[in-house]
Amino acid sequence: MPGSLAQSSSPRHSRVAQFYALTKPRVVQLIVFCAVIGMFLAVPGLPDWQVALAATAGIWLVASAAAAFNCLVEQHIDAKMQRTAWRPTAKGELTNVQTLLFSGVLCGLGMAVLYALVNPLTMWLTFGTFVGYAVIYTVVLKPLTPQNIVIGGASGAMPPVLGWAAVRGEVSPEALLLFLIIFLWTPPHFWALALYRAEDYRKSGLPMLPVTHGSEFTRLNVLLYTLVLFAATLLPFIYGMSGWLYLGSAWVLGGWFIVYAWRLWRDYSDALARRTFRFSILYLALLFAALLIDHYLEPWL
Repeated sequence: MPGSLAQSSSPRHSRVAQFYALTKPRVVQLIVFCAVIGMFLAVPGLPDWQVALAATAGIWLVASAAAAFNCLVEQHIDAKMQRTAWRPTAKGELTNVQTLLFSGVLCGLGMAVLYALVNPLTMWLTFGTFVGYAVIYTVVLKPLTPQNIVIGGASGAMPPVLGWAAVRGEVSPEALLLFLIIFLWTPPHFWALALYRAEDYRKSGLPMLPVTHGSEFTRLNVLLYTLVLFAATLLPFIYGMSGWLYLGSAWVLGGWFIVYAWRLWRDYSDALARRTFRFSILYLALLFAALLIDHYLEPWL
C-alpha cells in the first residue's frame, strides 16, 4: 500500500530498534491485517493454519523490506519533514549499505517462505507489490505527479489479494472487490494527512495535491473519493460475497466517513483533517472486520 500512516517516536538507541523502525511497524500491521482477512474470506471455513501462518510471515517480511527500501530512497526528503525526521535513515543512524542489505535480506527471506511454504503465485504477486511500492511509487511516481497516491495506491491495495491467492492459489473476482475498496480508500485517507502536513510536503519538494492544487481542491477530491468509496463498499453485498450484517456496517461506516469528508470540505481545520485521517484507519479496519464477521455469521442469521 503506499507510506500513508503517520508515526512518531522517541530517539532510538538500540540498533535493533533502529532496524525495526525502518519496517514502519504500524503501516505493516495494517497491511498484514488486510492480507489475513483475505485469507479467511477465501474459504468457507478456516484456512489451512500452516499455509496462513507461512503466508502471513512471508507477506510481513516483504512488506517490511519495501518499507525499509522506502526509507533509504527518501532519507533526504524525510529529514526535511517533521513527521519523518526521526527515522534512522533520515538522522544518519544507519548507513545506506546497512539499510539496503537489511531490505534485501527481508525481501529474500519473505520470497523464499512464500515460494516454499505457500505457492509461487503469491510469491510473484508479493514481489510485484514490492516493486510497485518501493520502485514505481517511491522512485518514479511520488516526485513526478500529484496523482502519485492514486496510481501508486494499486500496490497498497494488494494485501487482501495476496492473502486470497495464498489460500486459494488464484485471484478471484471477490479478491478484486477487496482490492478496489482499498484502492479507493487510499486517496481520501492519505490526502487528509497531506492537508495538515502540507507545509512539510512543500519543504520536501514533493508535488502533493495540497501543494500543487491547494487545500480546497484537495478537500473536494477527498469528498468525491469518499462517495465513490461508499458505492464500492456495497459491491460485496451486491455480488453475493457478503450478507446483511456487512451491508449495515458498510452503510454506517461509509456514512460516518462521508460526514467527516463533508465537514472537511465545508469547514476546514488542521485538527479536523487529523481526525479524518485517524478515522480513515479505523474505518478500514472496522469495515474489513465486519466483512470477516459476516462471512462466518451470515449462514446462522
